[in-house]
Amino acid sequence: MSTPRARAPRRGTEKRRDDILREVLAGNGDIARLAARFGISVSTVRRDLQQLAGDGHVHRTYGGAVAGGHTAERTLDEKESGSRAQKEAIARAAAGRVADGDVVLIDAGTTTGRLARALAARSGITVVTNSTIALRHLAEAHGVELVVLGGRVRRPNGAILGPEGEETLRRLTPDLVFLGADGLHPRDGLCCPSLEQAHAKELMAARGREVFVLADASKLGAGPFPYHARPAGPWTLVTDEGAEPETVREFAATGECEVMTA
Repeated sequence: MSTPRARAPRRGTEKRRDDILREVLAGNGDIARLAARFGISVSTVRRDLQQLAGDGHVHRTYGGAVAGGHTAERTLDEKESGSRAQKEAIARAAAGRVADGDVVLIDAGTTTGRLARALAARSGITVVTNSTIALRHLAEAHGVELVVLGGRVRRPNGAILGPEGEETLRRLTPDLVFLGADGLHPRDGLCCPSLEQAHAKELMAARGREVFVLADASKLGAGPFPYHARPAGPWTLVTDEGAEPETVREFAATGECEVMTA
């Protein structure tokens, strides 16, 4: 007799677990607080955390969960499912900074991918990218001159990385650079899943006349991975209205970061 297959979680359950994961990655992994935050029972939070731990996203602790130094990367589909309205608002605000004739460098990421989609109807601009998402949105955008940085495709985040792309970057001076991040800290900078990606982001930032980091509120203060990239000069954080005022002040207090709320 065959064993019944386990049911896939309902969409509402997946969404709730995505939200809980973002809270844990931001350092808010206490079970009682998560239950109050989402209006669910403590037993439901325990089950969700157990599933997230089984998937490799968090480590269970007494009374909650924490993000481990080797947190598993989420897939692009998992990332796309969270904070959709906030990402759209951030992408629109970033697109508003692009003027006709600009050369724009777009990093890999889901929010930066939405920026690429917002620019697809524009004309007279050049977009340089290492993002498979941006490539998908802009490949048929006839008004956009598209330059794709060379290298291998890194999964699961769809970043194109390698010495070929770095050589191209060293020959470019983009007007605007838009970076994505898995987490963002006022002191350490952009959290990255690999040392190679951290190096690529720093090189991108160094080449641009203006540098923007697109990060929704759930990423501020989060550090799910051990690698970081820090822009060498002034940069602008584009985030959403859900960002805590104290967190915004911490970024502004560095003296290098201007905060723009979408």
